[in-house]
Amino acid sequence: MKKTMLLSAAVATSLVANSVAKQAEEAGLKPIPNSQKELMKLIDNPQNPITDAKVELGKKLYFDPRLSKSGFISCNSCHNLSEGGDDGLEAAVGHKWTVNPHHLNSPTVYNSVFNSIQFWDGRSPHLEDQAQGPMQAAPEMAATKEHVAAVVSSMPAYVDAFKKIYGNDVKITLAKVADTIAVFERTLVTPSRYDDFLNGDSKALTAAEQEGLKTFIQVGCATCHTGVALGGDLNVFNVVNKYKYNDVGDFKGDANGMVRVPTLRNIDQTGPYFHNGMIKTLSEAIKEMGRVQLGADLSSKQVQEIETFLKALDGRKPDITMPILPASTDKTPLPDIN
Repeated sequence: MKKTMLLSAAVATSLVANSVAKQAEEAGLKPIPNSQKELMKLIDNPQNPITDAKVELGKKLYFDPRLSKSGFISCNSCHNLSEGGDDGLEAAVGHKWTVNPHHLNSPTVYNSVFNSIQFWDGRSPHLEDQAQGPMQAAPEMAATKEHVAAVVSSMPAYVDAFKKIYGNDVKITLAKVADTIAVFERTLVTPSRYDDFLNGDSKALTAAEQEGLKTFIQVGCATCHTGVALGGDLNVFNVVNKYKYNDVGDFKGDANGMVRVPTLRNIDQTGPYFHNGMIKTLSEAIKEMGRVQLGADLSSKQVQEIETFLKALDGRKPDITMPILPASTDKTPLPDIN
């Protein structure tokens, strides 16, 4: 009798989980595939295919501060892979300790490959294009195209690596460097227990996390935070009410007032929140997003349920070994902190 009761309870639990997973699918939520073949279909760029050699070279360039004018700032400075893939600051800090003039928060690089567009205003179509921006932006790495090309071309180890990957006649340019960094960034995906759940493991999420997922869907969060990224597309901001920190910084979205919806993956590790980093806690971010976008005064219970689910989005990060960079030569441009 006891065994029958336990079996019945397990069946009931499985049925509930299947129901929640079905609701998620109907809401447009999609998992990171557990098949490497299927994952590659999502993250690879046929015009810039992923190879092991490109990933390794891209990783070195990602961590190399000499690409910046000062020789001090690397991609990893603002997109720190040892934590949430961002910098933990309200607004990005770059060359000469310059705070982003628009008071924009650094988005996470983890899972950025799943975004349909890049940057807060969506002005960049893909990672290869996006990677060119920060290197040249005066408040960020403040380099020129010529500086980046000269730095990389000055080191035989880099030159040899580019030739092996792209051919002996390769011309090292900022665009080619950005392409290579983007390949590395395309591999920075973090599947989580949430993905395991949507991929069929009914026990991957606790009952409380499943309840949070249901609340997340029912109140309307999945309207914008959808797809594999749980975000990543452009959407209208300040839909129902005005964001309480809307006047911090001058960013108002693209020409149509559209803002890229941030991914919710690893959201527990990527505060502070919103485009200007003015919301410090995840619970406050949930409450404010409900008010601004949904016109909903979410209860403490709803906020807690959603937060419990969102914490289940903390993913398994790729194992990244700090690269050993090639030595500078007498041809390598000297750091310029001015």
